[in-house]
Amino acid sequence: MKNFFSNLFGRNNDPKSIVSFDVMDAVYAYLYNNENKFEFKMKGIHETVSVNLYSFPGSFDNEEAQNEIKKAGFKNAYEVLNKLYAKLNIGPVSEAQIEEGLEFDYIHIQFYTQPTPEMKKYLKHVLHNFIVFFCCTNSLETNDIRILYNHNFFLDYTKAILDTEYIDINAPKNEIQTIGFKEFERVLQGICQYLKIEIPEAILLPSQDNLLQEEIEVTVKTFEEFIKLVSRGNVEEKLLQKQAKKLLKNYQKGTNEYRDVEGHFDFFESIDCWNSDWKFDPEDAEYFISEMIGEDLNFEYPEETYSHDLFPYIQSALEKHNLELMTYDTHGDNYLFFVANKNEVDRILELSELTKIEVNRL
Repeated sequence: MKNFFSNLFGRNNDPKSIVSFDVMDAVYAYLYNNENKFEFKMKGIHETVSVNLYSFPGSFDNEEAQNEIKKAGFKNAYEVLNKLYAKLNIGPVSEAQIEEGLEFDYIHIQFYTQPTPEMKKYLKHVLHNFIVFFCCTNSLETNDIRILYNHNFFLDYTKAILDTEYIDINAPKNEIQTIGFKEFERVLQGICQYLKIEIPEAILLPSQDNLLQEEIEVTVKTFEEFIKLVSRGNVEEKLLQKQAKKLLKNYQKGTNEYRDVEGHFDFFESIDCWNSDWKFDPEDAEYFISEMIGEDLNFEYPEETYSHDLFPYIQSALEKHNLELMTYDTHGDNYLFFVANKNEVDRILELSELTKIEVNRL
């Protein structure tokens, strides 16, 4: 049951925004009446979008959660909830309501985005958490939402949810929030498409496309296309067919084995690539990238700039040629760089998700 308390702020009621009570209430109705959690694949999102319906205190009625609550300095889940309500300027749960054992529901939405340029030095993807609470504003009926957010992993769930902050979806405070908040709107549209929820006509949709990831059969043609793109077409037909068949065979063994098959990325060695350790000089970058693209590439960079700090300057120089530097994840202490046509990068990343060949933007 969705319980609520008075919201001390004015109502968050932008009729054109998909981040609205009406949309979130429809998602809640599905979670409450059908299944309390689901995952789905969505275009442009790494891995899956995860949507869960939780409640205070019910979802915390287990030994692990109780230990986390005590470790955080609280006696019970209601005290944790009241701490969160205080952040949201929502009135607290009273002792009488605690005695009654009322349940207070909320929705937790998780998904990954690309990191900021600064974060790319140590992260490939950033996890975003949106915690949606329901409340009422100038009404006796539930008619409003408030959102808590962070981009941390919820290893200790109680600590992590306490570390969230109240957000205004229209006012990000930094670059990673700007990325996450914009994608959250797209994710909500994807959730509605997945659940077949009709979105009110007045809402300005983040995208006019179908955002759901279609189930696509991975075949030898999939790998052939991937190899053609990462090699920019510079691959002999015989080698193309041989490597595509080998990669498909490895893929069919399953993701865990596929990554560990010896020689799994040998085909990269047969195209124009640069294998480097984590530390490299700008002179090395200029030489090897020039070799890969078949013409001299010179780029300006501040003195004493090395390794991953060179990426923005390399990319700016390559952009003039409509190219982009990318890397295959070797799961080792080295880079395996290749150069892609800039207009083919999105498709390469799509095929990377399909084939499980881990390719990353820099």
